[in-house]
Amino acid sequence: MAAKAAASSPTDFIVASCKSTRYPPVCVQSLSGYAGQIQKSEHQLAQTALNVSLSKAKSASTFVAKMAKVEGIKPREYQAVRDCIDTMADSVDRLSQSIKELRQMGQTAGQDFMWHMSNVQTWASAALTDENTCLDGFAGHQMDGNVKNSIRRNIVKVAQVTSNALALVNRFAEKQRPAGGAENP
Repeated sequence: MAAKAAASSPTDFIVASCKSTRYPPVCVQSLSGYAGQIQKSEHQLAQTALNVSLSKAKSASTFVAKMAKVEGIKPREYQAVRDCIDTMADSVDRLSQSIKELRQMGQTAGQDFMWHMSNVQTWASAALTDENTCLDGFAGHQMDGNVKNSIRRNIVKVAQVTSNALALVNRFAEKQRPAGGAENP
């Protein structure tokens, strides 16, 4: 069944749209509560997905900062946590930039639209890279299982939501691309 035919309600629209993401169940779960706000708008779907990602990134960033204060944390763990704090702060900043850019785009069209979309895509992709960099800091090290597992569990959730947001941003950009197939500048 085609996505447009399946999208008879805002929730159906979200379910159909989430099929284009890497983590469809996470996508539907994280966005279905916003169906009334999203309606059937690709733009609002992308905006909401980025907002959800930002909210989760902020929460995870706060959680990671608390983990730096755990008693008995080893120096190697502490350094990985500090690095993760920095990369998550970058992720939050980049997601904020993406949201601001997408919000300010308004009714721009053509090359202006694609230039703004390219910025949104770049920042959302960089945020995902930051989240994965945080995860990499806990791979293969002899670290306390509790600190490592707690942080990984939080950051994996953020990375999944951010990956989905990026997929929905890319989907929105593709649907807005001029019929002539103009490339990004």
